[in-house]
Amino acid sequence: MNLGFVRVAAATPEICVADCQHNKNEIIKLIKEANGNGASLVVFPELCITGYTCGDLFLQRTLVEGAKQAVTDIVKATADLDIVSVVGLPVAAGGSLYNCGAVICKGKIICLVPKINIPNYSEFYEMRHFTPAENNMCQKVSFGELGEVDLATDVVFQSTEFSDFTFGVEICEDLWVSSSPSANLATGGANIIANLSASDEVIGKPAYRKSLIEITSASLICGYVFADAGLGESTTDMVFSGNNLIAENGVTLQQAQRYTTGVIYGDIDVEKLAGERRRMTTYMPHTNCKKYSFSVGAKEFKLNRSFPKTPFVPSSKTDISQRCQDILAIQSVGLATRLKHTGIKSAVIGLSGGLDSTLALIVTVHAFDRLKLDRKGITAVTMPCFGTTKRTKSNAEKLAEAYGVSFKEVNITKAVNQHFADIDHNSSVTDVTYENSQARERTQVLMDIANQKGGLVIGTGDLSELALGWATYNGDHMSMYAVNASVPKTLVRYLTAYEAENSDGELKTVLQDVLDTPVSPELLPPTNGEISQKTEDLVGPYELHDFFLYYFVRFGFTPVKIFYMAQQTFEGAYTPQTILKWLKVFVRRFFMQQFKRSCLPDGPKVGSVTLSPRGDFRMPSDASAALWQQQLDSIEL
Repeated sequence: MNLGFVRVAAATPEICVADCQHNKNEIIKLIKEANGNGASLVVFPELCITGYTCGDLFLQRTLVEGAKQAVTDIVKATADLDIVSVVGLPVAAGGSLYNCGAVICKGKIICLVPKINIPNYSEFYEMRHFTPAENNMCQKVSFGELGEVDLATDVVFQSTEFSDFTFGVEICEDLWVSSSPSANLATGGANIIANLSASDEVIGKPAYRKSLIEITSASLICGYVFADAGLGESTTDMVFSGNNLIAENGVTLQQAQRYTTGVIYGDIDVEKLAGERRRMTTYMPHTNCKKYSFSVGAKEFKLNRSFPKTPFVPSSKTDISQRCQDILAIQSVGLATRLKHTGIKSAVIGLSGGLDSTLALIVTVHAFDRLKLDRKGITAVTMPCFGTTKRTKSNAEKLAEAYGVSFKEVNITKAVNQHFADIDHNSSVTDVTYENSQARERTQVLMDIANQKGGLVIGTGDLSELALGWATYNGDHMSMYAVNASVPKTLVRYLTAYEAENSDGELKTVLQDVLDTPVSPELLPPTNGEISQKTEDLVGPYELHDFFLYYFVRFGFTPVKIFYMAQQTFEGAYTPQTILKWLKVFVRRFFMQQFKRSCLPDGPKVGSVTLSPRGDFRMPSDASAALWQQQLDSIEL
């Protein structure tokens, strides 16, 4: 178990119908392979000991007893392995025959889990041979030299070493019914569902099956391991492809190539799943399931899954375009609704020529267009001072002209110098007072122009800046409606790029230049006319901070886990030392700067991670970061 990850496996052996000894040997071979590859749980197909397609041979005592002996042999052969295996077989009990999954670990059968929903339609006729299990069923079954074994439904299995490693078992059709056993198992504590299946192939079924597994894992907030029957099954009426899948909370982690045999692996984050269930108060757990424990020890393995460098941004170009379209719609509708509610037809924006203020202007233009308001009601104000460069000032002017909004220049140099004189500040000392005086003067100008015009000051600050506290309190930190408040910096860039792609002429050109401009507050004097103060040199790369932010706030991951994931994700781009340095900065600033987030202006929520104090993220401004910092200090490089 690596920082909450458990490696699971779905295995399809090449079987021989009714040859339990052959099938046993194939299963043992794959269990050993899975164990050697770091898996703690391996799931096999439905009735894999005998083959699913035995037909009336299931009524032969010889086959049923042969299956029992084969499983006994598997139990013995894998007794010294640190892995729990779930194997399908027919079990005779109390005058009935049950389609079961045997949960095997450390030399014993922990429990036999019978199938509840027995299909008897189309190509399936299981009711001819098998009895449906009942809910809350539990009875003893004699299993030869292994003694008595429980045969029970509503069972959750839990690791003695790692409490979040829990799983339940359902069998094939159990997944497809309206009231699936997995729902009861998941709310009963199972973070992973193991499904032993024999799902035959017909046109269109693979896509539907994949969607069903993803949706089930999402609605139950669980991992799902689906092991499917494959080669060797009888093809008299059906073909089986070994369409194994491993999913986690709506996302497929691994999928087997169909019409092959072997093992696929998935590293499921059970710690994340458990955290998500705790976070969602509508997830109603219960204690009605029976609990069985198992021990497989802690396993070390190299994590075999990737994490997106930009978790706020979709991976495909098509998805990015749709995401940008949706976000711009949310932002602009939010602002349009506020304007309509107040009856205000004027908006004021401090337009620096940088990314954030450009996006705020884009959103405001879209909002005015939605309301069919004259764009001249938007006043873009540029306020040059000590750090303003010709490039950004020019871009601000060009943007205002291209969008057809009103433009105003207010040079604040004299006002800031007067302020320095009033507070006895030496203007040659370019400290935080030097910087923040400019930011607060700009906000005062915007607020007063808004008063003159009866308008709203539109905020430009983004989510990444709020997380780091990279804003001047009562300066650019404040506005009357903050349209970018839940948009992280990495996504701001994509939104602006989307607008550029859908524009032409001068507007397209200036938007592209804005995208090429280094991110800067421009509060320190330029060097040779170029921007001297680059934000990412001071607080760190935004792609790292957005990665930290996503997993810290969305899932509550520990700093150690985030560091581990970031190392793997940014390997080759940043050294471990660099990642750790900026992660320490993130944690320190996130805790120190909460007071700025406690009094944020209104703004629309666009994603699952946002820091609004009105419900999305609440923490005291004087909370200690000591526990998080201690974890970071414990990391050895």
